[in-house]
Amino acid sequence: MPELIDQSAPIRKSRGDGAVVRDLAQLQAAFANAILDPGMAVPSGLTGPDGRPGARRFAVYRNNVVAGLIETLKAAFPVTCRLVGDEFFAAMARVYVAGEPPRSPIMLDYGAGFSEFIAQFEPAAALPYLRDIARLERSWVEAYHAAEAIPLLPSALARVPPAELPSMRLLLHPSVRIVRSIFPIVAIWQINVDACGTREVNLADGSEDALVTRPDAEVEIRALPVGAAAFIEALLAGSPIVDAMKRGMSVGPCFDLACALTGLFEARAIIGFDRPSRRPGRDA
Repeated sequence: MPELIDQSAPIRKSRGDGAVVRDLAQLQAAFANAILDPGMAVPSGLTGPDGRPGARRFAVYRNNVVAGLIETLKAAFPVTCRLVGDEFFAAMARVYVAGEPPRSPIMLDYGAGFSEFIAQFEPAAALPYLRDIARLERSWVEAYHAAEAIPLLPSALARVPPAELPSMRLLLHPSVRIVRSIFPIVAIWQINVDACGTREVNLADGSEDALVTRPDAEVEIRALPVGAAAFIEALLAGSPIVDAMKRGMSVGPCFDLACALTGLFEARAIIGFDRPSRRPGRDA
């Protein structure tokens, strides 16, 4: 592994601590930039154990870092990778890695902007739904690592006076994510998440919105009926049921409130409720 030396002239000169810190920061920045850019030379001041510039050792280190980040993306976006193939995905991911180095030591955070990158990646333009599949897979990762919470039983609402239901606010599971798309992304995801899937999806089938949850150990992805995505997004924003219903109806006049609520309970996505002028409640 290449070593950052502390014997370079700029750092050993007798100067204020601020200047030394700036020199070290510049050296570290040059190292970080060169790691992700194969066109850059070995940073000045970087040597191997023999005291000579460690070009070969640095190249090995660089390749290992880039390969590791590509594998991280591949693990987080397996369906995206399957849709384009390993070779294309590796090339696409390499471009992303070069422009978007990790900004946190927590690798769970890496790849948050990958779907937006795909949308601008011209070679992927032939698959216009690829960005939304990547968004769906990113939501899967976020849901998997979300906080735990106990789902609410449907019977909990039976004790709420009907007059209070419209103004209630539903509290949703921390793992809940909504992904909207003009493509049938749930169907595409379902047939590709299993390597043995052979059923074809017709893009002419139109839009499909997804509900992503993890009420227990496994992440679940469900297709939503028309208007349900807008309804759930309003609930996530803190809107009472009546206002969320209006959001759902604005998307589709045929929006069915009862169906949407039943779907949320079936997905075990509701963890509590807030009644007007009362403390938040729940029922185990």
